[in-house]
Amino acid sequence: MINIKTKILLIILIIYCVCFVGCGEGKEKFRQTILDAGFQEERKLMVEEQIKKRGIKDPAIIEAFLKVPRHRFVPIKYRKMAYKDHPLPIGEGQTISQPYIVAYMTQILNLSKTDKVLEIGTGSGYQAAILGELSDSIYTIEIITSLGSRASRLLQEMGYSNIKVKIGDGYQGWEEYAPFDAIIVTCAPTEIPNALKNQLKEGGRIIIPVGSLYYQNLVYLRKVNNQIKEEKVFPVRFVPMVNTSGKKY
Repeated sequence: MINIKTKILLIILIIYCVCFVGCGEGKEKFRQTILDAGFQEERKLMVEEQIKKRGIKDPAIIEAFLKVPRHRFVPIKYRKMAYKDHPLPIGEGQTISQPYIVAYMTQILNLSKTDKVLEIGTGSGYQAAILGELSDSIYTIEIITSLGSRASRLLQEMGYSNIKVKIGDGYQGWEEYAPFDAIIVTCAPTEIPNALKNQLKEGGRIIIPVGSLYYQNLVYLRKVNNQIKEEKVFPVRFVPMVNTSGKKY
């Protein structure tokens, strides 16, 4: 049910549309604003029930989850479930992760505004958008062309000029922009790619799911004195990391 504040906002937006909005782009922006407003209460509830109550304390991360419209990153037929407590299909056999997992993997990296962050597995672009709210320089790689292109267009439309999207093999990292302060991987290889370890800055952090299709662990790594220290976090289930031929790493 829409509360009083949301109703007032919708009325104001309708008046604005009647008085000021013309054709084409203006109407599309208005339509999107109305759609986003309709999901505000669901987004707030998601943050309260799925994020804050499970131990996500970083105010910047909470603010990012309140700001980024998750429903825009899922296919239209799943939008009513965009803020539910589970992953959703996004096409090509891929998924957008459960909100809490996105939040946890973000928080454990302890990001600062000046960090340079590499993401492997752009997918829908939602994780990249969250990262883009927290750090100035985000580099994200997607191996599936259709997903990468769609995410790139959406992120540009939403004004994320600090996010660069590349279509390519994330197992190799992104040497051109290395080293990175933090690396986040949203697909699971059977072992941690050496390229990612090598492209990590001293003091840098990696969060990555590792294992087979049916048994994976989230692993947290830090580079200390040029040595990689690993720590298993908890069991997870992510789509496998694959190469350009679709073969699992």
